[in-house]
Amino acid sequence: MSRFVITGGRRLKGELCPQGAKNEALQVICACLLTQEKVVISNVPEILDVMKLIELLQGMGVQVEHPAHGEFVFQASDIDFAYFETEDFYKKAVSLRGSIMILGPLLAVYGCGIIPKPGGDKIGRRRLDTHFLGFEKLGATFDYNSSEGYFRASAEKLKGCYMLLDEASVTGTANIILAEGVTTIYNAACEPYIQQLCIMLKAMGARISGIASNLLTIEGVKELKGCHHRCLPDMIEVGSYIGLAAMTRSEITIKDVNLRQLGIIPDAFRRLGIRVEEKGDDLYIPRQEHYMIEDFIDGSILTVADAPWPGLTPDLLSVFLVVATQAKGSVLIHQKMFESRLFFVDKLIDMGAKIILCDPHRATVIGQNHEAQLRATKMTSPDIRAGIALLIAALSAQGTSSIHNIDQIDRGYEQIDEKLNAIGAEIQRFS
Repeated sequence: MSRFVITGGRRLKGELCPQGAKNEALQVICACLLTQEKVVISNVPEILDVMKLIELLQGMGVQVEHPAHGEFVFQASDIDFAYFETEDFYKKAVSLRGSIMILGPLLAVYGCGIIPKPGGDKIGRRRLDTHFLGFEKLGATFDYNSSEGYFRASAEKLKGCYMLLDEASVTGTANIILAEGVTTIYNAACEPYIQQLCIMLKAMGARISGIASNLLTIEGVKELKGCHHRCLPDMIEVGSYIGLAAMTRSEITIKDVNLRQLGIIPDAFRRLGIRVEEKGDDLYIPRQEHYMIEDFIDGSILTVADAPWPGLTPDLLSVFLVVATQAKGSVLIHQKMFESRLFFVDKLIDMGAKIILCDPHRATVIGQNHEAQLRATKMTSPDIRAGIALLIAALSAQGTSSIHNIDQIDRGYEQIDEKLNAIGAEIQRFS
């Protein structure tokens, strides 16, 4: 098992460039199955989850070219349906949450699809009902074989309809976005990832209105063509770097962040007292010895909670929690979506953080105002986002820490050790 060994307590200084958005890349790569023409996607993050998905598509018969770093060319002109019954397909698909998003394109183009129950982060229940209820409304039938662990879906034709999603699921919206006729999706997810997917589909010839809202209208077309698409910068990585700068009391500039698509992320950090300055399309975080958490207007304790876009993304709450441990003041972190995502706080408590885990969804953090530094320790990364939060904690701690199971971090962050070492961190990678 790979691990990081981190020498903490160093001040960092320099520029960081965020990678392409992981969640967007997984969706737009799956959308390549909707056409037999070539699709070129650039600014693709070459991280474990994305590369696993590309390997999965190659096994399915998709031709993949890799002309430059971060650029891939896909052509799904000859799908091998026999591959779906192989052990190799099962192993690759079951290890990747994003594999569920191949099902919608396969149904739309070929009228059938198969996928094992996907894996991903162990952060609580992540139900798939929205996907399959959407497929049923479009005219598909599906069956789940619990002994084999496979979902199978089929439809002569997907026919457009009106549907009200039971939850604003990002991957659920992405999976049911194309059918014959007119489809109206209310309570659709409207995250930048979905907006980008819709923009790509329009470039392929789709007719979609309501982009960036929770009401999408899609007029079905007979076929889609190839296109060129560029992924946005990863807003989760941008937020991680803001938190890193605050915790290590460093001066960092985050380049080319696409400010318009960051939503309330910068302002949410400002409520923790962190200075975040906008310079063109860059974010500058100056060195701060202390930062103080705001209270609400009535004097009550600040609550930082996740919500569907344009609310705060749940993927950053682990970082907010770590950053709050060294703020002045107290904050309630409320993780509404996943009931196991806060269970990594025991590792921070071992490091000396003052945290009360109220229940699986809420934790109260009493900040120490950098008066008592976190202690170095040995840790294991349970998931992607907890992993980066623990890395930030280790970089701020006095002494040498180690983080095991760093494949979890590599699933979402490309060469994070090399990026941070370039601006003054000391992170060693051991296999």
